[in-house]
Order: sequence, then C-alpha cells, then structure tokens
Amino acid sequence: MGDRLEPVPHAGSAGSSAPTLRLRGVGRRFGGLLAVREVDLDVAQGERRAVLGPNGAGKTTLFNLICGDMPASSGTIELYGEDVTRSPARTRVKLGLARTYQQSRQFLGLTVEDSIYLSIVGVEGGRLRPVMLGRDAQMRDRARDAAGRVAIDHKLRERVGDLSHGEHRQVAIAMALAARPRMLMLDEPASGLSRGERVLLTELLLGLDPSITLILIEHDMDIALRVAHSVTMMHDGRVIVEGTPDEIRANQTVHDLYLGRT
Repeated sequence: MGDRLEPVPHAGSAGSSAPTLRLRGVGRRFGGLLAVREVDLDVAQGERRAVLGPNGAGKTTLFNLICGDMPASSGTIELYGEDVTRSPARTRVKLGLARTYQQSRQFLGLTVEDSIYLSIVGVEGGRLRPVMLGRDAQMRDRARDAAGRVAIDHKLRERVGDLSHGEHRQVAIAMALAARPRMLMLDEPASGLSRGERVLLTELLLGLDPSITLILIEHDMDIALRVAHSVTMMHDGRVIVEGTPDEIRANQTVHDLYLGRT
C-alpha cells in the first residue's frame, strides 16, 4: 500500500497560493497505540475533500486533531496560514472552522431555533433573553435562515428531542452553517439516514456555497464520491491513497479495504 496519485485539480484551487488547511507529519498516540501516523494533507479553499477508510482507520481522530478537540502528539497543523497546532478549539472556530460529530451534541429540551441560535451565540457571544435586543434579533434571523438552508425550518418550534434521527443531522448541519464558517467538517452526516434523507443530504452538500471548504468523513461512498473533488483514503492511521473520485473508484487498494481483503 502507499499509493499516491497526482494532486487533484478542483474549482477551489484556482489562484490559491497556499492551502486553507495544511498538515505535516501529524500523529496521535494513545499510550502504545498510534491512532494517526505521520499524516500530510493539503486542502485548498473551496475544495470538497472526502476522507474515507474502514472503521478504526483514524478518520475521526484526525478530525479531532484538526479541530483542536484533542492535541496532536506530533506534527504541525496550519489553518489559513496560521499555526494552530497548540491552539485550543475556540481559536480555530474564530478562524472560521465549524464541524459536526458522529454523536449528537444537542440539548434535547431546546427547540430547533434555540439550538441553532445558541450555536451562533457560542461563536459570537450573546445571551438567551426574554426580550430580544437588536443583535439578538439578527442572530435569530440567521438561525432561521440556516434552518431553511437544510430544510428544517418547518420545525423551528419543535423540541430537538422530538425529532427523528435524520432531522437531528439536519439541525447539526444548520448549527454549523449558522456560524458562517469558512471551513465545514462533517463527521459521517449520512449515518443512520433513510434513503430519502440521504438524497436530501446529498443535494444540501452539492448546494453549499462554493467558497466554503468542505471536509467530509462518510461511509456512504455514493454520497462521498458524488460530492467530493478529491479523496483521501486512510488505513491504520495512515493516508494510503489520494485521488479524484474516479481514481478512487478504480483503485484496487480501496476495493480490497472495503471488501475486507486487506
């Protein structure tokens, strides 16, 4: 293994002098276990990058390192030209990074609108008040707009705890989009979704503002390879293949990993 294909051209790379995200030699050790090993990665502004691999490949750990949810054991992470390797997650959020998680981190007792509104408050500051001030009203408008972008605005007044699993996913993406990110990282957004919900998710991702950089972990290869400009394949914590969706479809190593022959 260790296939490295040629760099992938995409719409977001034109005129870019430096990558939006740059990883060099990034690793993460848990005791004697190397969960992520010497990962190099460049992602350009506006690129759609899928990160694929079997369970245990290190994909979510890599996400956590990029987002600052855990520190890297080795290597460097640059975001928009700034070294954030030792910076907390809040610093990366302020630079324009937003993400979703495999497991819901929403407050089930809040309404959809309040949940999205609070995601904006967390990034920009503000409070839940019985009487809205001008700034609060603007953030409420943004929350409703974000809900509309993911087709969950018809449930703004409903409690998150009363929603379906697919609707939870929609709210999570709306919460991330409401922060007006420059980079959006989605960790298995299609997990547990019905076929119809997967179609809706695919349409949502294809319709994202082209200026937003998207990095996507996804086990549904149909979604990942349709949305992505380029693909990074991981196995045992390492990047083993990079290429276009067509190159990934044709790559024997990828087939072996997903069919369990490696």
